[in-house]
Amino acid sequence: MALQISFSLRPLCLAVALLSPALAGATNGYFAHGYGAKSLGMAGVGIALPQDALAAATNPAGTGEVGDRLDLGLSVFAPRRGSEIVGNAFGADASYSGSDRKTFLLPELGYARRVSQTTAVGIAVYGNGGMNTGYGSNPYARFGAKGSAGINLEQLFIAPSVAYKLNEQHAVGVSVVLAHQRFSAKGIGLFGGFSAAPGNVSDQGTDSSNGVGVRLGWTGKLTPELTLGATWASKIHGRFDKYKGLFADHGGFDIPENYGVGLAYAATQNLTVAADVQHIRYSQVRSIGNSAASLFAGQPLGVSNGPGFGWHDVTVFKLGAAYRVRSDLTVRGGVSFNNQPVPAGETFFNVLAPGVPQAHLTLGTTWALPGGGELSGYYAHAFGKTVRGSNSIPGGMPPAGFGGGNANVNLRENIAGVAYGLKF
Repeated sequence: MALQISFSLRPLCLAVALLSPALAGATNGYFAHGYGAKSLGMAGVGIALPQDALAAATNPAGTGEVGDRLDLGLSVFAPRRGSEIVGNAFGADASYSGSDRKTFLLPELGYARRVSQTTAVGIAVYGNGGMNTGYGSNPYARFGAKGSAGINLEQLFIAPSVAYKLNEQHAVGVSVVLAHQRFSAKGIGLFGGFSAAPGNVSDQGTDSSNGVGVRLGWTGKLTPELTLGATWASKIHGRFDKYKGLFADHGGFDIPENYGVGLAYAATQNLTVAADVQHIRYSQVRSIGNSAASLFAGQPLGVSNGPGFGWHDVTVFKLGAAYRVRSDLTVRGGVSFNNQPVPAGETFFNVLAPGVPQAHLTLGTTWALPGGGELSGYYAHAFGKTVRGSNSIPGGMPPAGFGGGNANVNLRENIAGVAYGLKF
């Protein structure tokens, strides 16, 4: 039976992997706000509320709580990102659209199966949002940059999981997380003059990186109505050799450690309320968290512990609710808020990576189909946010100066998706 299951899932996993080049966007920093259509319709809550076979992407202990099922989902992601330069002595003042590409596809797959009274196995295939900007009009052109500008970061995860039920109240789980990353940058060759490897800063095509990590999880039913959960995911090593002159530690680009806690409360027979708190340690990845200020003080790009994008850690607060209207129809909603990862003094570099939204509003629904299976849909809106720079563009003349002023960065997002789930 195990061999038959593995064979049947292989083409499905391959199909999602082939779509990985379409994975790009940003939500909580550049992490997706949730996984699985049901969770996505509730602002991404799921640490203590597994609802489908994508549960392992949030908390692998949930693999044993969703039964035997297969879930396939596809979302359309429509971010609008851009920047503005003001007060610059070199005449760079203008508004710039970074939305050369306006829509992206986000496929995902989940499979879970109980193999005994206490043990369940599964696999989740999903994307982590990513980051994309495309500037037809290059914001750095007045400083010597050529052509269009932008970056593209894509992340695909394949996470086989095992969950074990300790007793009727408590379960634990573990996922081995296989991560595939792709990155490209263009139109930022002027920063080669600030790099230890000037030929590996820009326009090197797409580079890829593979890494392995682990996610651990626990759920505990304290009362018939109240469930708690906790999860932790390790840092995953990554490196882009083609861009060793751009990223700190000679091209290092790890996926940051993250962890969280959650609760789910069955307020009535038909109403469930859930909340999660998630913490993402962006600052612990040097290419992401190190300040760019050292670059303009003489430290080259690409060296050990070199300059980065200056992102802060992000803590996300999520609140969602699900209400069963009738036996075949459930509706959902949720809100989330996170602190700002991009400091006002770091906006000049983050013209390329404006992961600045802080508030999300989501709606969702599931309809149990008459012939079996279920159809879920959701909509999420990340409210537009602008971070206005503060002393963000170095003053003075080249090569050390860029004429002063500030870069303001902005991003808003709309995401809609559907999923089909089949219990067996």
